[in-house]
Amino acid sequence: MNQRIIISQNIEQELAEAIRLCGGDRLFVLTDINTFRQCWPRIRQFACMEGAHVITIPSGDQNKELQSLTSVWQALGQGGATRHSTLVNLGGGMVTDLGGFAAATFKRGILFINIPTSLLAMVDASVGGKTGINFRGLKNEIGVFRDAHTVILDTQFLSTLDDENIRSGYAEMLKHGLISDEKMWAELISFDLNQPDLTQLQRMLADSVAVKERIVDEDPHEHGIRKALNVGHTIGHAFESWAMRRNRPILHGYAVAYGIIAELYLSTVKCGFPTDKLRQTVRYIRENYGSLPVTCKDYPTLLELMTHDKKNTAGTINFTLLGNIGDIRINQTATEEEINEALDFYREG
Repeated sequence: MNQRIIISQNIEQELAEAIRLCGGDRLFVLTDINTFRQCWPRIRQFACMEGAHVITIPSGDQNKELQSLTSVWQALGQGGATRHSTLVNLGGGMVTDLGGFAAATFKRGILFINIPTSLLAMVDASVGGKTGINFRGLKNEIGVFRDAHTVILDTQFLSTLDDENIRSGYAEMLKHGLISDEKMWAELISFDLNQPDLTQLQRMLADSVAVKERIVDEDPHEHGIRKALNVGHTIGHAFESWAMRRNRPILHGYAVAYGIIAELYLSTVKCGFPTDKLRQTVRYIRENYGSLPVTCKDYPTLLELMTHDKKNTAGTINFTLLGNIGDIRINQTATEEEINEALDFYREG
């Protein structure tokens, strides 16, 4: 099923139409504590929301786990959900990932609509059909591919975000620029994140989503070119899990930004990625994202975390690297020594 992706002009009208097309009997809305407070009031008065059952789960990626998932299933059951009900996921990537998985598995699948409220969810989590939860301390370990019926992207919700969450989402846009073309990349690394222009950001967001849509349409289940979207993620996910293990979680986009630094180094060494573009991208990330206090004593743990990555085959760590902006090299491998060098570059480069 191809999902409808709407860059919103009139959210009330678009949401009413999406719900009508789903044709369900009962309507449920999933929020977390933050989006219940900040985003639900923006849509609760809409006529199409009348009679909706609201389900609220705790906020934060640490709650993207089995207990929260079970509570959503229970609330659907207690609210009388049938196979013909519809779930609206109103929130960031945690809500759209977990809500999509809950909808995909409840009574073998009910239709769902995503209204991502964070920049990260708009450019990443809500588009492309990946759903899931974290399990045993590993990111997105359990999940399925299932498209939302409709995704509504409305930048009015960005005004509810703090600076860190804007930066987190922007890192995925940077990645889309790196795998797309030089013009897009150049605009992204010159954008002022200290005083973001939301009008310009909306236009850039539409371009960014178009990159992801194009790739996902070509390869919905990640057998080939969809792996382009993994740039920065093999090492980035390891950074993210490492921080989670230390009870000092970092936002996903920050982990991806740090992963991009290390993986662009591997791209330069192994695929000839131009050093001037490496330096410009790394400078932009360092200025806008700071760094993680990783030491060489952490390398064995980070390597072990990388071996759990779902993109691997037979225990070989799999990277998506770049020969240049837009020159994507999937299914690349690196030795332990090369990965350690990339981590050295991340720490010192």
